[in-house]
Amino acid sequence: MKVFGITVSLLLASSCSAFAPSSSSSTSTSRTQPLYAKTLEGWKVDGTVKPVGNFILVKKAEVESQTDTGILLSESSKVVKTEGRVVEVGPGKLHPDSGIPYPTPVSVGDGLIYGKFDGTEISIDGIAHSLIRDDDILVKFDVGGGDGDGDGEDATVTVTEDNVEAVNEGVLVFVETRELATSGGLLLGSSSSSDGSKRPSTGVVVKVGPGRMAASGDMIPMNVEVGDQVKFMDFAGNEIKIGDKEYSVVKMPEILAKF
Repeated sequence: MKVFGITVSLLLASSCSAFAPSSSSSTSTSRTQPLYAKTLEGWKVDGTVKPVGNFILVKKAEVESQTDTGILLSESSKVVKTEGRVVEVGPGKLHPDSGIPYPTPVSVGDGLIYGKFDGTEISIDGIAHSLIRDDDILVKFDVGGGDGDGDGEDATVTVTEDNVEAVNEGVLVFVETRELATSGGLLLGSSSSSDGSKRPSTGVVVKVGPGRMAASGDMIPMNVEVGDQVKFMDFAGNEIKIGDKEYSVVKMPEILAKF
């Protein structure tokens, strides 16, 4: 009963009339809160679906099946985005020492980008979703328009440096890729450098999250601000691309120095 186990641990499906396999998938329709589903992972649920704890239900962005120039991609070459729109938000988690609820960094309708290997994929009414923890969110952005109900009619939004925000204790750092030349004049990207580093670990801070909550409920101040140049731990953080620029999202404890 794999799917039932997922439902219990990550989702709360209430007022369900049945848990029986379904051979057909249905299309999602517009809704009012909360999310109402007829099938979950091919099982009939016929009830409302709500994440538990600090899990967040995200309707995944569509897979890119062609390049910007119109070239069609094969199945193995299609770009699967770790990006989507928030459909439902769990009640959150409590601070282990004081029991004060942690603030939830996103709301229904927000766009977000999460880590490449984070989340649990799940199908609701035949539409691809992902369940992620709030700690898995790298950045959020305002998508505008749409209703966030996962019905496939949400507006397509281009993520830019202007509309993106850091969350929790995350820091968005612009990293400039170095080009190194061999003795023969061949240009190499920073990932091919002789020191073995896979990506730069210095850059300029462009966005700063609100910080992490202390046991008292107060937010712990962040020690960097927009415009600071920083050095962070090698291999720390997650790489994301916004437009044609490369960034790293690192947590405040991973930043070693500013200058």
